[in-house]
Amino acid sequence: MNQTFKVESEAEYAALLPEVVKAIKAYKVVLFQGEMGAGKTTFIRHLIRHLGTQDEVSSPTYAIVNTYDTNKGIIHHFDCYRFESPEEAYDIGMEEYLYGSEICLIEWPDRVAELLPDRVLIISISALQDGSRTLKIVGT
Repeated sequence: MNQTFKVESEAEYAALLPEVVKAIKAYKVVLFQGEMGAGKTTFIRHLIRHLGTQDEVSSPTYAIVNTYDTNKGIIHHFDCYRFESPEEAYDIGMEEYLYGSEICLIEWPDRVAELLPDRVLIISISALQDGSRTLKIVGT
């Protein structure tokens, strides 16, 4: 998969979700790249709700990982922003999540690059000056 989309509102995220869900099934580990405030957590919130969770979806900034039970199985949402070294990810057993059978959504993946599997889906989100977003989705 290698696609780019321009999204002008949160409502337009919904139109992308079925395509993203298809790709996630093939990859299991999804990396979210983008500057602070680009919309990574917002997109993830829409995605997890689309997958059918009944849980409140929030940023795992302080918890590091939030786990959600969805209609498509368990999803782990990581926010690695606060990691200062990959050793911190090893300390919480992140590699067990990454190489398990459940879906992992990872914000700030550059902080844990050495732990990541070779086969991942990368979603890059860029905020544009007009308030819209560009989403680039690439599978490795």
